[in-house]
Amino acid sequence: MNHAAPRPALPAPDEPTVRTLLLRGGDVYSPADPFATALLVQDGTVAWVGSDSAADSYARDADAVVDLAGALVTPAFTDAHVHATATGLALTGLDLTGCPGLAEALRRIQEFVGAQPAADRTGGVLLGHGWDETGWPEGRPPTQDELDRACGGAAVYLSRTDVHSALASTALRALVGAAATEPGPLTGDAHHAVRRAALARQTPRQREDAQRAMLRRAAELGIGAVHECAGPDISSEQDLTGLLALAAEGGGPEVFGYWGELGAVDTARRLGAVGAGGDLFADGAVGSHTACLHRPYADDPAAAGTGHLTADQIAEHVLACTEAGIQAGFHAIGDAALTAVVAGVRAAADKLGLAAVRALRHRVEHAELLDPAGIAGFAELGLTASVQPAFDAAWGGPEGMYATRLGAERAAAMNPFAAMVRAGIPLAFGSDAPVTPLDPWGAVRAAAFHRTPAHRISVRAGFTAHTRGGWRALGRDDAGVLVPGAPASYAVWAPTELVVQAPDERVANWSTDPRAGVPGLPDLTPGGELPRCLATVVNGRTVHLG
Repeated sequence: MNHAAPRPALPAPDEPTVRTLLLRGGDVYSPADPFATALLVQDGTVAWVGSDSAADSYARDADAVVDLAGALVTPAFTDAHVHATATGLALTGLDLTGCPGLAEALRRIQEFVGAQPAADRTGGVLLGHGWDETGWPEGRPPTQDELDRACGGAAVYLSRTDVHSALASTALRALVGAAATEPGPLTGDAHHAVRRAALARQTPRQREDAQRAMLRRAAELGIGAVHECAGPDISSEQDLTGLLALAAEGGGPEVFGYWGELGAVDTARRLGAVGAGGDLFADGAVGSHTACLHRPYADDPAAAGTGHLTADQIAEHVLACTEAGIQAGFHAIGDAALTAVVAGVRAAADKLGLAAVRALRHRVEHAELLDPAGIAGFAELGLTASVQPAFDAAWGGPEGMYATRLGAERAAAMNPFAAMVRAGIPLAFGSDAPVTPLDPWGAVRAAAFHRTPAHRISVRAGFTAHTRGGWRALGRDDAGVLVPGAPASYAVWAPTELVVQAPDERVANWSTDPRAGVPGLPDLTPGGELPRCLATVVNGRTVHLG
């Protein structure tokens, strides 16, 4: 079993980095050698990959040699869409994810509020996350009176699982006045107003503690890099710059920031962001009835979601970003929002030339209800799809939230990963944490065992999307893979049987033939144990040792 695996004798995070390190006696996942059992790292870069027998010549000159004892070494994961502070606050605060019902949610809220220091209950804002009424027997969120009784007069902010609506106690609503008077869960501008008020009352130390908690958890899961999707409607400039400064100290995963504000190329550069995109909202989310659709919601015929950007606005943003040589990006989930994004990017390509637009690898976050025309548009325009397979695991299937909100036909069209791969659309996997937890192997499993069988991709393709795919989304083709010359960012996993899993049994059978030269990965069949991370290394430096 994985839990009995010995820890590899890598330098601890607080020890000096070894200049030349040889790892041997395990399995190394590398396209350079599908049968590799050893890896040489020099000055934070992969220097050689090969067999144990060939490693003897390197062992004499290495500063340290590590016996892997059968462990698996892979590229470290990249999570291509996170919200670090919110994730850290969910890890350390009130987490309502998986709460079975309304009564239990109210009990947990009351218990959480009562456990806080009196000063925080009266002078601060208490935060929680993760409620989802679609699975509750009551089928509804709490009323304002129910919420206020549980909060006991405290200012409390509770984001829904999709973070596109929230519950806010009356004490918190009072802080923003007329901006938050709509009944029930807050959406749109009212939600943004209360979220800004709640986050503004977190101290710099609370924010830093939350960010450290998130980065620590990421490293424990074999994640070596994350893409932080920030913006004025999701966090703040101070939040992003603080996170980037914290990451620059080293000792954890690398962080690449995106700033989601229309036309804000200069702002993105000033903040140190790599792109003017991420959560630049073209629409909202399905669970909150705010994803923008061509046809109304099945469970609310009066609603078709909210479109926040026109095709013209999208085109202007892509034009500005392309001319400045910086990546653009948009949050788009519903088919109408995705249609607007494709139209806007195509209009920019018509003005600047298709090659210029494709070269920047502009990206779309989520891209869930993507129809065949949208898939063709993504492929034509070179758009990267930053997607979250855990969404399907959480909300897909005939009994899931997608089916409730959209009806069976549209629900079955959600997250068409196989069609996207066939069209040549680059995929970058992420979690959108805290919307779904940091869980990279779980995401690869969700893609390989999609609730709609036609959308399934191989474990190998999913793993690539969660490692190399995140780097390619940044415009980096040299990382996320263990080959000579690549950054030595890798994870070590407890020994386990390695297999080849693909949706088509004929492909799987061919791939397991040794003559095929296809390296295996852990068995991700649902219900089985996911791999356990023994160590995570970023650019040659150990950031986690389990």
